[in-house]
Amino acid sequence: MFINRVAHYIPDLVIPNAHFEKLNGLTNDWILERTGISERRRATEGENTNTMALEAVKKGIEAGLPYDISEINLIVGGTYSPYDTVGTLAHVIQAHIQVADIPVVSVSSACSTLLNCMEIVEGYFAMGKADKAIVVVSEHNSLYHNETDPMAGHLWGDGAAAFFISKEKQSETDFNVSQIITGGAATVGKGTEGVMLRPRDGGINMPFGKDVFINACAYMSKVTKDILENNGYSLNDLSYLVPHQANLRISKNITESLGLSENVALSNIEYLGNTGCAGAGIAFSEHQGEYKKGDKIVLVVFGGGYSYGAMLVEV
Repeated sequence: MFINRVAHYIPDLVIPNAHFEKLNGLTNDWILERTGISERRRATEGENTNTMALEAVKKGIEAGLPYDISEINLIVGGTYSPYDTVGTLAHVIQAHIQVADIPVVSVSSACSTLLNCMEIVEGYFAMGKADKAIVVVSEHNSLYHNETDPMAGHLWGDGAAAFFISKEKQSETDFNVSQIITGGAATVGKGTEGVMLRPRDGGINMPFGKDVFINACAYMSKVTKDILENNGYSLNDLSYLVPHQANLRISKNITESLGLSENVALSNIEYLGNTGCAGAGIAFSEHQGEYKKGDKIVLVVFGGGYSYGAMLVEV
């Protein structure tokens, strides 16, 4: 399948590290050393998971598609921080594009949701139930986080990304999705306890950050290597790595363990914070003007629960 267009949306409100020094005593240097984060974006009044998803989709449409929007016959939305669990972000997109009677699906597998959304599209395409789709991922972390929590309150940012996808190639600028690998890893470590979002019990919590770090590094490194080898490539063939934007130390650990240059890994966590399942999508979108014909790009993710995945994209 092919990515025809990708777009993203981030809110205007900037929250610098100085905010947390005043709030709970965490200094700029302390946060930078442990996470790489200098600032993050936060949704403002009137913005939520659904509105940010819609803005990302609007930007994609405005940039131009190689087909009419009325040809979309599948919408898959992903988030773990929903505004509405019934009228989901995917339904909001359907209402906007005004295409009736098509499959509209919303899923969550924590921060690895983007690739599960892509895999769902892959399945619909394979079954002949659709041939043009929108995948949109959006997180409103600031709705659920406890910013006074000294362990994780300073990590989170808000934002959204949208992918327009077709079964067959539509134009010379399309990105070819060569393979997607996903898996659950709830059987290891603190899988179901490492990261939690319990709205009635403190919101987003990360009581076992070290376990999350260890397993994120291990799984993201392994699945990156696996997906390249599955397609006949080596690590030397990799043009860009787009990791889940959880912690700059995780990205650096992965590149080091794989023997990659740090410049290969695309990053936005420094100025956006952890934007959950939208993070890798936003980073992929931000850098799309830099990709060249022949480039091989791996998006790799890891989420609470635990779950993981990789997607190989060829330009």
